[in-house]
Amino acid sequence: MQNFGISPVLGLARADAHVGAGATGQISSGFTAALDYWTDSWQRSVLFWDVLRERGNEYLEHETSGKPPVLAFDYEVIVDARKLERPANYALALITPPQGCPATDPAKRPFVVIDPRAGHGPGIGGSKIDSEIGIALKQGHPCYFVMFFPQPVPGQTIACVTRAERVFLDTVKRRHPDAASKPFVIGNCQGGWALMILAALAPDSIGPILLAGSPISYWSGVKGKNPMRYAGGLSGGTWSASFAGDLGNGKFDGASLVNHFEQLDPANTYWKKLYHLYASVDTERERFLEFERWWGGHFLLNKEEMEWITQNLFVGNRLTAGTIFNEDHVQVNLRNIRSPIIVFGSWGDNITPPQQALNWIPDLYDNAGQIRENEQTIIYVLHEKIGHLGIFVSSGVATREHSELASALDLIDILPPGLYEAVIIDSHPDMPGLEYVEGRYVIRFEPREVGDILAIDDGREDERAFEVVRRVSQVNQALYDYFVSPWVIACTTEQTATAGRDLNWARLERQLFSDENFSLKLLQPLAESIRRQRKIVADDNPFLSVEKLLSAFIGSAWDTYRDVRDMASEQLFLAIYDAPLAKALAGFPVGSSHLAQARGRTWEQQEMLRLKAEEHATWFERGTPESGFLRLLIYVSSGSGVVDKRPFTGIRRIMRDFGLDKSVSLAQLKDAIKRETFLVRMDEKRALDGLLILLPNKKQRLRALRLARELLVMGGPISAEKEARLSRVAHVLQV
Repeated sequence: MQNFGISPVLGLARADAHVGAGATGQISSGFTAALDYWTDSWQRSVLFWDVLRERGNEYLEHETSGKPPVLAFDYEVIVDARKLERPANYALALITPPQGCPATDPAKRPFVVIDPRAGHGPGIGGSKIDSEIGIALKQGHPCYFVMFFPQPVPGQTIACVTRAERVFLDTVKRRHPDAASKPFVIGNCQGGWALMILAALAPDSIGPILLAGSPISYWSGVKGKNPMRYAGGLSGGTWSASFAGDLGNGKFDGASLVNHFEQLDPANTYWKKLYHLYASVDTERERFLEFERWWGGHFLLNKEEMEWITQNLFVGNRLTAGTIFNEDHVQVNLRNIRSPIIVFGSWGDNITPPQQALNWIPDLYDNAGQIRENEQTIIYVLHEKIGHLGIFVSSGVATREHSELASALDLIDILPPGLYEAVIIDSHPDMPGLEYVEGRYVIRFEPREVGDILAIDDGREDERAFEVVRRVSQVNQALYDYFVSPWVIACTTEQTATAGRDLNWARLERQLFSDENFSLKLLQPLAESIRRQRKIVADDNPFLSVEKLLSAFIGSAWDTYRDVRDMASEQLFLAIYDAPLAKALAGFPVGSSHLAQARGRTWEQQEMLRLKAEEHATWFERGTPESGFLRLLIYVSSGSGVVDKRPFTGIRRIMRDFGLDKSVSLAQLKDAIKRETFLVRMDEKRALDGLLILLPNKKQRLRALRLARELLVMGGPISAEKEARLSRVAHVLQV
């Protein structure tokens, strides 16, 4: 009985001891987790601030060295435009291939990359090995880079820059007299509109052009998604750019543009970018510093340059309207561009949305037939999600989109005129014509209509308000020029302008977080000590999970602020500029439609088409057997109109086998394809009947039909429509 009474007591004691031990273990485990997290967090904090210190030091070093391009490649300056008759702060540089790249072939098509002068310095197009420049070098192409210097030349205008870039292209052509093709020119972002102007004024100097993330139609966008286009209207027009130029003693500070870009995504600017560095400071240091070298390099523009850009492009939107003239009073008409135009945009781009990249096409043409009549070739490719900067710096984009477009340039150069979308697909072992595939991907060009471009937008009626903005801006600009600008200029000196630029937070923060700040000099030895004894917290640490949740909440709060701000900005813009009173004061009558419309053909253009048709009509019954084969292939392929790279590669190999690649240049092949395409579209029956003369004997006709069928199979199973066309050709040729 005594044992019976004691046993429960002993059992309870043992249970209490067990619970106490468990609680103590949990407390100990929680204390350890807290200590581990605190140690890791403290170490990350020191390393984070040390990276910011390094960023500041690199910024100061970059300033001292004259802000050279942040290229990942060595280069040699070939032409310094500051020494030209009409000087500009630009230069043409020849890129030196790094180790591991093949030697460049001077007979290959040269590549020229024009970087944007939009606040930052040059180098974004070649800041990585896997980049636009890197892809060109890997394929053995000579590569040139259009760079610029921090300070504009006194009196420099946009016309000076255009002249300098024309000199650059002429220099590239002279350096490669044996090149089979004209230079391929890439215009990144703001470099795109500069390239379009250059191509319109000097159409014979340029090969295919690529507009990468380039805004051309500035008023376009989708309601609720593209708030950047409202900035000009909400500030009252272009006068604010002139005011900033006057405060800068005749120079516009590019840091102001950078600050504006950063406000588009305040969550990233004020939290996500910095938190990502803090959270992954052990692995993110190099990537962060690499990007900040370019992002923190702020360059200047002359006031006149910025006024031209804002008045003619951002607010004026005059490029697609054809109302821009150069200093020789020559119209900048985008219809004059003879080279294929490739537009690369992205659905994830919040700076140059697809509508701004593409809506210049319906501004110029009502339908794809007008594009063909004007003998223009326009290609577009839209990425699913990459952001604006990713178009230039993403390794994935470089190795897919840029690489495939670069490898298909010869095909692009000879594409029949029209509007196409470039579609890039993965190759697979069962793919037809796999022996003609180079690399992982296959690119094809699918015909599109202007309506497909318009379908990307949510309608263009919202652009009416921007016409009112343009007129209001003209009034405000004149008021500022007459009554305010003289007083601002009188009160401004170079010293006040320099002080204002130095106090810009984009510069000031980098100076404060550098070795110029004596209190931060102790960070370096402390950071080095921490790296030697770094203790990284476990991924499942509960305190780390709380940190990530808190970070996500802060980022979400900033995103909510951005969405509310953008919605309010849009509503305010529309309330002001889409109101009947504003339209009436701007001089628009009730019911007027003042949107930029696609212009019909002028009598000069109609006469040009008539003369061209008369000239081509003489070729229906004359030409070579090769011309006959091209005509046959164009007729058979014109049903679906899809152009695949595999058949083109097959044609090039056949030409090499017969030695035609030496006797027929790419330019001659391009002219022949354009001519035969024109004939097939002009009079299909007469074009087919002419095959009897171009292919005079049965052996040639059979070989042409067999070869056409083999090339069609490379692109996949032959459709019923193409089979019917092949049968018709066989009937006409009597085989």
